[in-house]
Amino acid sequence: MPSSAIPGARFFAFRVLQEIERTDALADETMNRVVSASHVDPRDRGLTVELVYGVLRHRSTLDWRLDHVSDRPIERLPLPIRTVLRLGAYQLLYLDRIPVSAAVNESVALAKTVRGRDWSGVVNAILRTLQREQPMPWPDPAANPVNAYAVRYACPRWLVERWIARFGPIGTERLCQATVMVPPLTLRVNTMCVTREDLQAKFLHAGVTSHRTSVSPVGLILEKQGAITDLPLFDEGAFYVEDEAAQFVPLLLDAQPGERILDACAAPGGKATHLAAIMHNRGEIIALDQSAARLHLLVANCRRLGSSIITPVQMDAARLNETDSFHTSILSKPFDRILVDAPCSGFGVLRRHPEGKWHKHEDLLLQQQARQLAILTQVSRVLRPGGIIVYSTCSTEIEENEQVIERFCSNHDNFTREAAVPWLPIPGRSLVNPDGDLSTMLAPHSYSMDGFFAARLRKAS
Repeated sequence: MPSSAIPGARFFAFRVLQEIERTDALADETMNRVVSASHVDPRDRGLTVELVYGVLRHRSTLDWRLDHVSDRPIERLPLPIRTVLRLGAYQLLYLDRIPVSAAVNESVALAKTVRGRDWSGVVNAILRTLQREQPMPWPDPAANPVNAYAVRYACPRWLVERWIARFGPIGTERLCQATVMVPPLTLRVNTMCVTREDLQAKFLHAGVTSHRTSVSPVGLILEKQGAITDLPLFDEGAFYVEDEAAQFVPLLLDAQPGERILDACAAPGGKATHLAAIMHNRGEIIALDQSAARLHLLVANCRRLGSSIITPVQMDAARLNETDSFHTSILSKPFDRILVDAPCSGFGVLRRHPEGKWHKHEDLLLQQQARQLAILTQVSRVLRPGGIIVYSTCSTEIEENEQVIERFCSNHDNFTREAAVPWLPIPGRSLVNPDGDLSTMLAPHSYSMDGFFAARLRKAS
């Protein structure tokens, strides 16, 4: 294993990428832990993030390019060496601002720190050849679209096959392309303390340029990124980092001041705090999550954003029927509206969590569906007659979206599906599928948002 004799962004990215591949860990959690524990210089942090996420987004494409200049498949090399090669290749192929000499020499230096066989000569030869030779032409989509899109956009073949069957080649290429795009930094304005116009003006005064989201009435997209905590009014709770697509989900619930709301899968609190703002901080929101650590994040976000009507409760929403007397008392009074932002595969947010391309598999979908249905079934028991449930995911896949709603409704004839259109801003009414549900998977090119699904259900009076 390498030592700290090689400091800097490439060394930290080398460590993070190996840990992610070895343990199937989340990239952001691993990054934060390694960077914080190692006291990474702020000047190195930006490049570390760029290298980690760049390699994860383009990993199989990098391997495809490297395989053409190597005498052995990259996947057969030891993990440290294939990590070194991917880091070097990413710099050579995608980062014009990094000199070739730096990309190659730093990779060779990293290879020398790997115990056992000396791979530095192999790494040097492969990267020099990659830099020198003309790139191979991309596979032809007309001949084999699955292979073409999987190679060019670094997407798992099984996922490309599914998308082609459902969305066709054009829609699939757009979805695949989105997984390698760097997502914008999007904020939701906390309207309890500032208007979007005032926050935008304060940002501009501080030299931070932003523009308004295309659909969400409370979103801002920053045109340059730095530390979130350094932005004006962060400590005052003026905003929450949240993709534009996620900002639509609370709108569908149409929560009113004074109502009793259940957020069944609430942490870290983005949608719960949005609901509190919509309700003008009047009423009651019970925020469930089974993870104590994630509830701590929710509490911190509520405190910063001034959301005083939210009560965090550690509980698994899929097991409400097993609650003790304390939890039973919390759930004894019916809820007016319930949000189920369900745990899911996350295939709609691969641009933000690209490690999901390599960690997740097709069998996960039905596993998640079973849990999603269990949550819906349990929370439906504590909804008042005439009340509303909004079910949402950040998944592109039908098993976690349309199938869940269809199966739930077929087993609960006292629930009906309602079209999302009346609760969406006018520009967002094109983001509705034939069943009337919110679906941002194939949002227009002018929008830059994650893939979200949401359905609105009403319980019979």
